[in-house]
Parts: sequence; structure tokens; C-alpha cells
Amino acid sequence: MQNTLGDLNNHLFAQLERLGDEELKGENLQEEIGRAKAVTSLASQIISNASLVLDARKIANEFNLNTDSELPKILEG
Repeated sequence: MQNTLGDLNNHLFAQLERLGDEELKGENLQEEIGRAKAVTSLASQIISNASLVLDARKIANEFNLNTDSELPKILEG
């Protein structure tokens, strides 16, 4: 399975739409709010990881590094 930042964006907007459902009330609303908090937390980590990969690529390009052999695997994106 390959997910992209575009997929993440779609998930975030879908969550926003669920929160905007005016028929959602009481316990169901509280459950959706909890789910939204979890999604937001995970999304923040995914965005932080993507930012780290982007920064690593920028540095690799700046110093003309061969990203296949000179960067740690976790930074390959």
C-alpha cells in the first residue's frame, strides 16, 4: 500500500466533512471528535516526516550527494 500526501489531504477533508454533519449529535459527535483528534495527531506526524525527507533532499542536492548511497534509508522518502 502506498499512501501520498494527497491521500492524507483527502482524508483530512473527509474528516472535516464528517465533523460538519449537523445531524451528528451527542455521543456520536463525541466519537467523531475523538476520531478527528486521532487523525490530526497522525497527520501531524506524517507531515513532520515528509518535511524531514524534503529537508534531507534539499541538503543532498545542495552538496551533490548521491542519495542512494550517502543518506540513511529512513530519509529516502
